[in-house]
Amino acid sequence: MLKQVNKYTLMHKNITVADLELDRATGVILAVKKIYTPEHLPVGTTQKESVDRRRLNIWWHNRTIPASRFKIQSVLEQLKLTNSTLLAERCFGLSLSDQYWLKPANSSVKWSEINFFDNSFSTDIGNLLFEQSPNNKEIDFISPDSTSDGWLKKRWVIVNGQRCLIKGGSGAIQQEPYNEVLSSRIMERLNIAHVPYNLLMQDNYPYCICEDFIDSETELISAGYIMNTEKQPNHISTYNHFINCCEKLGIANIQTFLNQMLTFDFLIVNEDRHFHNFGLIRNAETLEYIGIAPIYDNGTSLWYNKPTGLINPRSKTESKPFKDTHSEQIKLVKDFSWFDFAKLNDIDEELRSIFKDSIFIDERRCEALCIALQERINMLQQIANK
Repeated sequence: MLKQVNKYTLMHKNITVADLELDRATGVILAVKKIYTPEHLPVGTTQKESVDRRRLNIWWHNRTIPASRFKIQSVLEQLKLTNSTLLAERCFGLSLSDQYWLKPANSSVKWSEINFFDNSFSTDIGNLLFEQSPNNKEIDFISPDSTSDGWLKKRWVIVNGQRCLIKGGSGAIQQEPYNEVLSSRIMERLNIAHVPYNLLMQDNYPYCICEDFIDSETELISAGYIMNTEKQPNHISTYNHFINCCEKLGIANIQTFLNQMLTFDFLIVNEDRHFHNFGLIRNAETLEYIGIAPIYDNGTSLWYNKPTGLINPRSKTESKPFKDTHSEQIKLVKDFSWFDFAKLNDIDEELRSIFKDSIFIDERRCEALCIALQERINMLQQIANK
């Protein structure tokens, strides 16, 4: 039995990239029929100078809401969709992280008419994901909320003309939004390029909000795709392979950035700095790499899902992306001269001010976090002194 297919043209802004056929039932890319501009294919989806359909499917799947997202299954049931890939397909695959989209075959729709950077978008999907009623009886699927990754509750909004991401917390502690705000304050003190987060309360629940650092001319290319631009030799570590790939793309200061990111992640005990949580920024039209993306997505840190009694700064803690534990990963950092420890002298007071009005985090937990964070600073200073 032949599969029923939907035919699209993969577009990069106004550039025609390739003709695709997607399985109508699952949204999987079944065939790449014709390639027009191979240099504009998504980064890391080619192999031996030819498009790799498996890699292209991974790229397409990664721009959809993961199955682990809060309430996504009930939303899909409401919409009578079998998976979130079909949800992304309903909004042309448009995102607020890059400039790729799917143009339906024989359609005259233009990038300028539908992209989310220059045009407003529906809040219906965001409302459903936040357990709110949609604005219309007939759902408007044209929304960047259909292509937002990550497992935490989140949605896009427009505030004073700026595209902003609102992100929630998890479990009984709801600590992730507070962690994002504290992380911003720490990186601001240490002069680390980062995405600023602010705290937002809605219906007594904490959220963090940040502005999109991508615009209609640029796009984020995550580290996972960057590493696919070159074959990794068996004798080269993942850490060095990533550096080599970046240097071949013209990014000269990548090691300085990694020193800062890995040191910061050690400090806050970040457990989820995976290869799609940092990356590079490039110009979408010229394909020139502009630089390194500011550090973002720091919520899964500071023992966010641990009971207060298990907050222990010297316990073995998981890390990503280059080593399994922070005690091993911090050894990759060879230069701490940029780190001014004096700038964190009163960081405990900053933490208390951020957490003080939380109905989820009591005084005992707040004090435990203050003590643990100070001990992480002490540990880092001992490592730096060596």
